[in-house]
Amino acid sequence: MRVAMMTREYPPEVYGGAGVHVTELTARLRRLCEVTVHCMGVPRPDAVVHDPDAELDGANAALRMISTQVRMAGAVGEFDVVHSHTWYTGLAGHLAGTLYGIPHVLTAHSLEPRRPWKAEQLGGGYRLSSWSERNAVELADAVIAVSDGMRHDVLDAYPALDAGRVHVVRNGIDATLWHPGAAADGVRRVLDELGVRRDRPIVAFVGRITRQKGVGHLLAAAREFDPEIQLVLCAGAPDTPELEAEVVAAVAELRERRDGIFWVREMLPTEQIRQILAAAAVFVCPSVYEPLGIVNLEAMAAGTAVVASDVGGIPEVVVEGVTGNLVHYDPAAAAEYERGLADAVNRLAADPELAARYGAAGRERAIAEFDWARIAEQTEAVYRSVR
Repeated sequence: MRVAMMTREYPPEVYGGAGVHVTELTARLRRLCEVTVHCMGVPRPDAVVHDPDAELDGANAALRMISTQVRMAGAVGEFDVVHSHTWYTGLAGHLAGTLYGIPHVLTAHSLEPRRPWKAEQLGGGYRLSSWSERNAVELADAVIAVSDGMRHDVLDAYPALDAGRVHVVRNGIDATLWHPGAAADGVRRVLDELGVRRDRPIVAFVGRITRQKGVGHLLAAAREFDPEIQLVLCAGAPDTPELEAEVVAAVAELRERRDGIFWVREMLPTEQIRQILAAAAVFVCPSVYEPLGIVNLEAMAAGTAVVASDVGGIPEVVVEGVTGNLVHYDPAAAAEYERGLADAVNRLAADPELAARYGAAGRERAIAEFDWARIAEQTEAVYRSVR
């Protein structure tokens, strides 16, 4: 089977869960079928790269993205299936499927109607991205949701969509890449570079600076962390300068209150992120919207206990009282949510045995339930169903 895989992110430019998903899925799918990747960004020898129309330099970012999708669709030829990921390529998948008469499969990693804060970033372009996504989702031959919660959201946001066309295929994890343990000899040791102490509990966060990831809630909760706790905040790629300024101010205020605050603003390689996760007593995921939360799987595979919000697909990954603790998120009760995060983190940081037990159970669950080879087989089954 010949598959045209469409994605914005692909190595070496991967900065979010959708990019990780496409990277890992493609590697396993290539054992089952022929896959050609169409992506954006820097040239790569193993993918076809597409750029925005040069005539649109300086135009709204969403409009430039749509022009890239048109170019991407025009480059697809003789394939059996076209598979798009997120609104960044959904329109390309729809156009290619229509133009060449082949099935279009779309994986929904997030939904524009569930991310209204993107209007801060895109302005009127948010209306374009929302239109593009609706068109692609409602007309796709099959929609893959990365969790049961995401399937519910897809059908709720797009009620015109036939529920029979929505399949659940979860995100996965490579447990050989994400594992417990310190850095190997000769490998960059990022915690030593930062000056993080090993005789005090470490709490870690990894994510982009966007409203979705709840960074502001975490920094507010950290005011109530036990004084012995160190917070390693791996947060970069802000959506807007205004949002970045908010985080800068919040981190500065937190540092005035306490020590042990380490902010990594660069996008670290996988091995350095793994070191941070594996060394942490607790990983915190304060997202206010999360279709699945692949970063929770990364932490679990690294043998780390997780404290996370109970939104979206997170409860399908983090099992309350087994692999970590879930904190209820209510947008109308932010202060209560932040206290809940702080309480859960403090309890685990003060009980290393419990944290270790959660971490061991988390790794076992990641290996048993979220293996990429199984996910590739499930994805290929969706391809066969639409053919």
